[in-house]
Amino acid sequence: MIIGVPKEIKNNENRVGLTPSNVEVLTHQGHTVYVQRDAGVGTGFSPEKYINAGASLLATIDEVYSKSDMIVKVKEPIEPEYELLRENQLLFTYLHLAADKKLTEVLLEKKIVGIAYETVTDKNGGLPLLNPMSEIAGRLATQIGATLLQKANGGRGILPGGVPGVLPAKCVVLGGGIVGFNSAQMAIGLGMDVTIMDVSPERMRYLSEVTNGRLKTVMSNRSNIIQQISSADLVIGAVLITGKKAPKLITRDMLQYMQKGTVICDVAVDQGGCFETTKPTTHAEPTYVVDGIVHYCVANMPGAVPLTSTYALTNVTLPYVEQLAKSGENALLSSRPIQDGLNVYKGLLTCQPVAEAHDLKHTPISKILDIQ
Repeated sequence: MIIGVPKEIKNNENRVGLTPSNVEVLTHQGHTVYVQRDAGVGTGFSPEKYINAGASLLATIDEVYSKSDMIVKVKEPIEPEYELLRENQLLFTYLHLAADKKLTEVLLEKKIVGIAYETVTDKNGGLPLLNPMSEIAGRLATQIGATLLQKANGGRGILPGGVPGVLPAKCVVLGGGIVGFNSAQMAIGLGMDVTIMDVSPERMRYLSEVTNGRLKTVMSNRSNIIQQISSADLVIGAVLITGKKAPKLITRDMLQYMQKGTVICDVAVDQGGCFETTKPTTHAEPTYVVDGIVHYCVANMPGAVPLTSTYALTNVTLPYVEQLAKSGENALLSSRPIQDGLNVYKGLLTCQPVAEAHDLKHTPISKILDIQ
């Protein structure tokens, strides 16, 4: 198969879809890999490293899309890439379509075979291609949030861990999944007073046990959320419902209960965000203020640490890239994880949560398999 790796063009997105070592694996299997020149420079991979691994370099993103059967990248295509997509092309990347109707419509119109990292499953129903970035984003949310608490950055001017005689900052994490747990771990490490809110008693019991009681847990509902955020210094949105838009757990009117200078980091921004006041920001302009509350809503948070993120991502995506490169669309017949990852197929929308989010027709995967 001919595989293309374009340079990411989203603001300050320096990750890359394949590392030179990944390319070497694929070329040794007989595949052709086109890499856009400088695609890996932001991660520290020079063009020469890709050449030595067996890749062919192309000067422009247009050439990569036009010559490749499968595009492997990190982030969803953005508007300048729409016209580059070719009919029946296989696209393997994060898509987050529930929060982006326009992209959904473009992929359907272009008859793309779109497999989303974030909905690929494992045998236990987990999300193996989303988890590494969730771990990184969760840790970054706390790290960045702690910095934003400084007065010069718009925060309340509070030291995360406090000092003897002065209380530490309070961190409230909405959601006890992979993102939430990693956020909480970092916050505990900084010495913060940490509370996780979730709707699962079993999950909260587990989190309390594995942190040896250093983590407080509270059932998530509107009343309890208001109570907790009213004394919080940092609030992290870490709610994910696979393939769906994130629920709005903190509405605009709830900001009035928060202290001025409180920082909120919405890791769920890729899926629409779990704060009503969330709007996507960039690494270049990461924050804005609403009603005195500092919002950090960067839609590609792991892009801030591209070296760590690229290795963590490609460690788990490569086996699926190999499978798709070997079998193409036929991989859908033999792989349940790839079936779950399929969001769009040649003009048909196969991910039910995305269909529900945009009020579009859903085609069950079983019908796709019948077509094949």
